[in-house]
Amino acid sequence: MADRLDLQLIAAALRRMGWVRFWAQVVLGVVVVGVQLFNNIGGRLAANSSRALGLGPGISLTSLAFLLLLWCIWQSWLVVRCGRALASPVHPSKGETARLIKRGVLADLVGITLAVVGYQSLAGSLFVQASQQVPGFFGAQIQATPGAAGRVVGLPITSIEMLSVLGNTQVLFAHLIGLWISLWLLQRIYRSA
Repeated sequence: MADRLDLQLIAAALRRMGWVRFWAQVVLGVVVVGVQLFNNIGGRLAANSSRALGLGPGISLTSLAFLLLLWCIWQSWLVVRCGRALASPVHPSKGETARLIKRGVLADLVGITLAVVGYQSLAGSLFVQASQQVPGFFGAQIQATPGAAGRVVGLPITSIEMLSVLGNTQVLFAHLIGLWISLWLLQRIYRSA
């Protein structure tokens, strides 16, 4: 790394942005945990909860993206520690610092990929459900019983199902924040060369 002043500026940037990344991801992670818990508890309590069409894969991918978010939060803490270490007389090399940040970039990219595929799965299954609502894409489905008037059958989208989309969006946003900050930090490290 360059001179002592530039090293101090990089150390300060790593500490500050590491904390921003850490707390942003922690807050969004807590929201995701709350949404997932409410989704699981509310989904079990809801009447006819087994009728949801294919939300399982989307929720599973969201959960995997959340687990990866936990690892990214730990990486954020390591970035803060690296910033502290850069301010000390014995500090990590530029390569070690860059590798730490690159691991965060890679993890956030994988997390974004999982969250986006999960989002597509959730949106697709909710589209199918919405298309079966009245009037829907396919129109109303009328189920006739012998000797009685027909009743409209559909699968209305519930707020619990929309909550799973919200949880997915939060985990996606948390990984996106981590990616932005990591890329900025990498740019800051290599700009000083």
